[in-house]
Order: sequence, then structure tokens, then C-alpha cells
Amino acid sequence: MSRSFIIASRESQLAQIQTNSVLASFKALFASNADSSSPTPTFSTSFMTTAGDKNQSQALYLLGGKALWTKELEVALKEHHVDMLVHSLKDVPTTLPDGCVIGGILEREDPVDSLVVKRGERWKSLDELPPGSVVGTSSVRRVAQVKRKYPHLKFMDVRGNLNTRLAKLDAPEGPYSALILAKAGLVRLGMGDRITLDLTPPTLFYAVSQGALAIEVRSDDVEALELCERLTHRETQLKCLAERACLRVLEGGCSVPVGVASQLEGGVLSLSGCVTAIDGASHVEHKLEEKVENAEDAEKVGTNLAKILLDSGAKKILDAINVDRNRRVNEAKIEDEVKATE
Repeated sequence: MSRSFIIASRESQLAQIQTNSVLASFKALFASNADSSSPTPTFSTSFMTTAGDKNQSQALYLLGGKALWTKELEVALKEHHVDMLVHSLKDVPTTLPDGCVIGGILEREDPVDSLVVKRGERWKSLDELPPGSVVGTSSVRRVAQVKRKYPHLKFMDVRGNLNTRLAKLDAPEGPYSALILAKAGLVRLGMGDRITLDLTPPTLFYAVSQGALAIEVRSDDVEALELCERLTHRETQLKCLAERACLRVLEGGCSVPVGVASQLEGGVLSLSGCVTAIDGASHVEHKLEEKVENAEDAEKVGTNLAKILLDSGAKKILDAINVDRNRRVNEAKIEDEVKATE
């Protein structure tokens, strides 16, 4: 008897597009078996709202980590309500709950960030933006790195799905001159024509695993693990495992300014990483190149890079970031309590 797999994700438009692409890939594996008498698994989808989707007001920097986008989904997975979870790998914590594993990592879209300028304006790069221009982004990593080279620009948080963010950008009386967004999301949503310029390293190192999709499954689900292995793209897997190992040691979440860049050519993995202070004043950067043959080798490169960064000054930067976050979280709590009594 064939098994039915339920593939789940967030219910945002982008998450649904990504999940449906994975669904199509699974179905394609068995397209040639359509006329076969052997049992063929079937696949369906399920979408749900997570805590990260519900809180669209606070800055990501204050919300407490990537589990906001995965926790409710992982509960459904562990309770066998669903069988697979599709994530943007950059949103997945580097340490998963007991009983959950990343079963597959699909071929990566271009991982860089892109500049999107307000409609009607002719600016073609960050260099052309006038002093005082407001750049919208919810990423501390982007703000910290861009501030280093463009201290004359201002930055403002912008939340919501891509359609909402672009509407805020294009509003005639809106404050934003431009946004910085992940290129992969724009391309997957068919909005690649809005890209003004790709911001590549060393101007802007991208987020760990940005552009890659991952499938999370129960660690004891042998059938699901075998299916996910068939969709795994080895080059993407090795690069992302190295990046995630680096981030795991640095103990960074999605709101910590850790940037990376990776290449894999001829079996040699090149991994660059950087940690930047929120104000852009302090910056630590390093690059390692090592021959890798498997996942363990790749993770070792990431771990070694993180240790070098910490010894080179990253620990001091990260400690200061945590102090600042705790202060702002406490201020936000006090503000909420005051509002509740009014």
C-alpha cells in the first residue's frame, strides 16, 4: 500500500510557492511510475500561521530567534499531523528539536541580497542615494554591513510580506528611498524585475543558507529521509552545512549581523564569514579554503572559521549586541506594560 505524505509550511505566499515547488519535485520523481503496478507515494500540502507571521510590529532584532517561524510547524511534525516541513533554510535554527532533522537541502537560488529602489526614482546603486535617504530592511546584518561603507544613509525597519514591503516602498509619501531584500524571494515571487542592483560580497555578505530550501522530517521516518535524499543538491548541501556550522558556534540568530559567502569548486570549499557591530564601526572578517569530501568535512570548515572569528574580535562584538538586545527588549516590555494600563 502506498503512503501519503503531508508537506507543511507557513501560509505566506512565498512559503506556498516554495512548498509547491518541492511538491512538484517529489511528484516528478514518480512520474515515470504512472503506469506501473508498484505502489507510488502521494503528496499533499498543509499551511499554517506561525508566531513570526503573527507579530508584524516588532523589529526582528527583538523577537528572540528563528524558532518563531518553525516551532508550531515542528509540533505538528512531531505529533504526526504532517510528515515533512519546507523551510527557507536561513530561517531554521542551527539546533533542531530532538526527533527532528534536516532530511534534504535543494539546489540554491542566488543567495545575494538586492537593492530595490522606489518606483519613479532613477538611482541605480547605494552610491547614488542622497545623504539621509532611508533604506528599509528588517535585517541587522544588512544594516550593520551597509553602514560601514555608507554612513550617510539612514535605516528603518520594514515588516510584512514582499507585496506589503514593496507597497510601503512605493507609497508617494512613504519614508523609504529603497529596500534591501533577499534576491531569491523576489525571483520566486516573479518580482525579479524590481531588482535595481545585486549587492554582492564584500559590499554585503549574505545570510547563512540564504536562497536554499530545506525539508525537515522526523529522524525516525526512514521513508521520508530516503525521499528527501533524492532531492538533495550536494553542492548546496555542503556549502549550507558549512555556513550553519559557523553560525552555530557564533550562536547567532536571524537578527545577528553574521554574514557569509561560500564557493565549492573542484572539491575545495571556500568559506568567508564576517561579524559586524550594529553601528558598523567594528568588523571582523576571515576566509578559509579546505578540501571537503562529505558533510563532516564541510561542518569542520564552518566550525574552524567561527573559532577564528571569535578569537579575532567577533566575541566582543556579539557580547555587545546581546547587551543591546536585552536592553531594548526590556524597554519594549515596559512600553507594552504602560500601554496596557492606559
